[in-house]
Amino acid sequence: MSNTDNSSYCYAFPAVRGLQAGNTFFIATCPMRIIPRIFVYDEEEVPPELRAQRTLNKSRIPEMVRYLLENPDDYVFSALTASVGSEVHFEEFEGASNMGTLKVPMDAQILINDGQHRRKAIEEAVKERPELGHDNIPVLFFVDEGLIRSQQMFADLNKYAVKPSPSLGTLYDHRDPASHLARYLATEIAPFKGMTEMEKSSISVMSNKLFTLSSIKQATRALLSKGIKEGYSDRDKEVATQYWVAVFTNMPDWQQAISKQVTPAQLRQEYIHAHGVGLHALGMLGKDLLCESPDEWQKKLEKLNEIDWRKANPVWIERSMQHGKLSKSNTSIQLTCNALKLELGLKLTPEENALEGQLEQ
Repeated sequence: MSNTDNSSYCYAFPAVRGLQAGNTFFIATCPMRIIPRIFVYDEEEVPPELRAQRTLNKSRIPEMVRYLLENPDDYVFSALTASVGSEVHFEEFEGASNMGTLKVPMDAQILINDGQHRRKAIEEAVKERPELGHDNIPVLFFVDEGLIRSQQMFADLNKYAVKPSPSLGTLYDHRDPASHLARYLATEIAPFKGMTEMEKSSISVMSNKLFTLSSIKQATRALLSKGIKEGYSDRDKEVATQYWVAVFTNMPDWQQAISKQVTPAQLRQEYIHAHGVGLHALGMLGKDLLCESPDEWQKKLEKLNEIDWRKANPVWIERSMQHGKLSKSNTSIQLTCNALKLELGLKLTPEENALEGQLEQ
């Protein structure tokens, strides 16, 4: 902090000055401990038309706080974008054009245009782990031109923000044990090796891929009956590998796709086992099969050869589809799994029987 004219105390940040669309902006580094004090967001009771950004979605905060607390030496938080509601002063370093110290009056209103959830997460995390307060976060400062400009900035910043697909998130997430296992299965074992769409979570009509990375992750999580944040042991990895290889051994259509006797596009057009609902149901089936028949599960899986997987099969029309289209709803997946369990001679749980009763109504 500093005093530039003996009448206005200021926050001082190392910064770089730039120009964008004729407007001056500053990129500064700010200690995380003072983020909650200097960056404010509009109160929820203010009507939307008088706010510069959306209200805080408090349900997002705990997971972001947990991320910071669990990875204090290996986290990444992207820059905040803020508008300063007053004049600022920029002092260039000698001999360094556009590099210097940005001084912002302490009584200036500083509104976050992008990053209010990160700001709140920082506030909560620093309370629990004060040493995080010594870290820095980049901040992009614009000199505010009024509410309309701030609202437009929010709209522009979020207009083209696209959340990565679940498959791409799985591919790049090296913290999540389920993602790590899914990547291993997709790159090392049949039927997934060479047949997995690694980036997209939907497969185009003419794609030569049969599975998505995200569907492998979901199906394997169901197989091992794991929660979202649970870890995976070497034994879990072994079980998943053995199970999916055994399923592949009893799926002639998948074998033909890998040997290029039939195209994945043809399978997707005609069979439910070439879609996420079928793979997820097979994962759920495996959980119960391994539990009920720990010594005979591979033998029982041989009955997969006898199943009519065609979409036209009336069994799937009333279970795996809604309004004539395949569905990945929890109910559709469970009903599909129920049919597989009955084909393999497994007992249905009371809850599964109740779902069957609803189907008959």
